[in-house]
Amino acid sequence: MKTSELFKMKRVLSFEIFPPKRTDSVDKIYDMVSAMKELNPDFISVTYGAGGSESNAELYNIASAVKNDYGIESVAHLPCINLTKMEVRKMLDDFKNSGIENILALRGDLNPDITPQNDFRHASDLISFIKESGDYNIIAACYPEGHIECQNIVEDIRNLKCKVDAGASQLITQLFFDNNYFYSFREKAAIANINVPIEAGIMPVTNKKQIERIVALCGVDLPKKFLSVMNRYENNPEALRDAGIAYAVDQIVDLIVQGVEGIHLYTMNNPYVAHRIYNSINTLLVT
Repeated sequence: MKTSELFKMKRVLSFEIFPPKRTDSVDKIYDMVSAMKELNPDFISVTYGAGGSESNAELYNIASAVKNDYGIESVAHLPCINLTKMEVRKMLDDFKNSGIENILALRGDLNPDITPQNDFRHASDLISFIKESGDYNIIAACYPEGHIECQNIVEDIRNLKCKVDAGASQLITQLFFDNNYFYSFREKAAIANINVPIEAGIMPVTNKKQIERIVALCGVDLPKKFLSVMNRYENNPEALRDAGIAYAVDQIVDLIVQGVEGIHLYTMNNPYVAHRIYNSINTLLVT
């Protein structure tokens, strides 16, 4: 099923997972998917990871298992900056043969140690290619605070419009910790005639290293309330975990009240966190 169709029927709840580290057993991933299935997510997205063809295989195997073994709609991440058209076409064919029809089309992060391929310079290039390659549902990423490489939010909205015009039928936001950025972004997107469902990406922060990595990679703003919570409990791992979950729940409740079309939870492969948040918001999702 194309996940974009779900928004016509309900408020959507989805989870993101990523392939295991090289030192971890893939069985951990499947145990986690089994635990998350109890929460009846509308779909689970699987990230590409890192490592070339090896990550390609992990992505395919996990996304296929989510769809065919666990009966949950799956979304496969597809970052294009280091892939050729031939490689992407092969991946799309593999997905199609397994019944995977939902693709999150991304440019991907630039790696200074890897020379990018020249077939896809932007996510919009990949979206156009996928659109021409078959009947896939194409999802794109969006950035409530603007992409870290964009000069301003106007430029970023213009780029997002290119993605939608190229064929993206659904959007998932980068994580954010201040809902006001999301509401402002949603208004700007509407003004730009971007009329596709937008899911809010929420990441429950459960340790200080997460915060530091997030700021370094994404450049997101950390509100005073969030910093106060993190600073108060930074030396108490259990309390910090619970405070991070509580902060995420507060965000989600406010988003639901303000009519968000969906919540995409960046689970960090932690089913405990997913269960805690689901149990706090599940009755609100149907209202």
